[in-house]
Amino acid sequence: MKTIESGATVSSFFRESVSRFPGNEAVVAEDVRLSYHDMGSAVASFATKLSSLGAKDRRVALVMGNGAAIVVALHAIWEAGAQAVPLNPDYTDREFEEILEDADVWITICGASQHDRIGELLSRRSRSLVLVLDSIDLADLVTGTGEILGQLPHPDSLAILQYTGGTTGRSKGVALTHRTVAVNVMQRDEAIPMQPGKERILCVTPLYHAYATAMALFPALSSGGALVILTRFKPEAVFDAIECERITLFAGAPSIYNVMVTHPEFERRDLSSLAASFSGSAPLAVDVLERWQRVSGAPILEGYGLTEASPIITFNPRHGTRKAGSVGPAVKGTTVEVVDTEGGTQALAAGNIGEVRARGPQLMKGYRNRPKETADAIRDGWLYTGDLGELDEDGYLFIRGRKKEMVIVGGFNVYPREIEEVLFTLDGVLDCAVVGVQDPRLGEAVHAFLVRDGASLSADRVMEHCSRNLVRYKLPARVNFVQVLPRTAVGKLDRTALGKLAEELVRAGEPE
Repeated sequence: MKTIESGATVSSFFRESVSRFPGNEAVVAEDVRLSYHDMGSAVASFATKLSSLGAKDRRVALVMGNGAAIVVALHAIWEAGAQAVPLNPDYTDREFEEILEDADVWITICGASQHDRIGELLSRRSRSLVLVLDSIDLADLVTGTGEILGQLPHPDSLAILQYTGGTTGRSKGVALTHRTVAVNVMQRDEAIPMQPGKERILCVTPLYHAYATAMALFPALSSGGALVILTRFKPEAVFDAIECERITLFAGAPSIYNVMVTHPEFERRDLSSLAASFSGSAPLAVDVLERWQRVSGAPILEGYGLTEASPIITFNPRHGTRKAGSVGPAVKGTTVEVVDTEGGTQALAAGNIGEVRARGPQLMKGYRNRPKETADAIRDGWLYTGDLGELDEDGYLFIRGRKKEMVIVGGFNVYPREIEEVLFTLDGVLDCAVVGVQDPRLGEAVHAFLVRDGASLSADRVMEHCSRNLVRYKLPARVNFVQVLPRTAVGKLDRTALGKLAEELVRAGEPE
């Protein structure tokens, strides 16, 4: 088990695994199988190339789907002394333009399919050039002459600029240092210790997302385990991988478990290799948790975090007391409090609901180019999460809702303001608002309400406009036209009333 040390980095963990377990499988993805020796060679070769292109101390964007290539690229960026900017490869042109400009990207690394689709845009927004890296290129990197570069990244240098939705409508970059990321890896290892050289972790969630790196990539490669990657989620492929690869740990998510436990093959497949499964990003229904545990024979460990906390804040332990419905106690070195929702300064006693705030060594450096939003999020050393929760007498956290307007769709953060700004650019929209509504498959779904100028504006036209400007998970599940939006006595949009209206429409099964 790793102990929390100030000078460690994820790169030092990776180098240790390469040294200790050179013949062990490191990454398995489709027809690619890389040992730790192979990974070390590939990372060193690609890092040498990035260094020759002047990447040191600059930002390098990753626009890639799941596979071995994105794992090699991420570690190579750090070995080259550069800073990683992982991005959803399915973003629209508008989303890429905004983020790449804000991040001031030097080089963009993408897959062949992404280059075919948006190569010109990526070239225009990258100050140097675009590199294409796919699984077919890995063979050349593995047999290259590169050696792991001598100097490790400084713990206080920037490791990741992770973009998340913004309350102002534009995505904001969360700046995480090598120290904060490494500390969080060690905090997770305290709660969920890995068996060195033995774990086989299945990853089906996207590797550009903080959850997949924290609960699959980092646990595997920092412990000498194998990271088994699926390029996309298909229930049958998950069952096959667990059986054939003898998976010990499964990094799932509520939307995935919801599908898996209702699949006709669920109770017929061999899940006996599982020692535990993980869940995060959104609440998991207790009945789903209990059914998975009964059939698989392995517990689901639920946790809670935010990108701004590298991301883990609390987790139910692998060995010890776990509580269904809870996201567990604070990880080592972290303090979690529930405070009043008005001033946010009064800590509430156990059993009371208030805003969750956290303090610890894994908190972000801040938001890139956003001093005001940084000051709003971190006050007197506390990260104010915007989530509502309560602590029990044992310090276990239970999430009860959200203070902020964010919607979580299948584990992805969606901010209504961004969608509303896109809707306002459409001719015929006089007013609009977006809210989240509970969804049995995705956790929450986006519902849009519009006041239109005449009847010519259709739901199909609204959706077509949104599809051109928003990644798929941000798209409204329903478009509702209304005469007027509900507002408070002072003229502020009443999102609570709008949310209730959306729920009523869903229950009634009314058309758009």
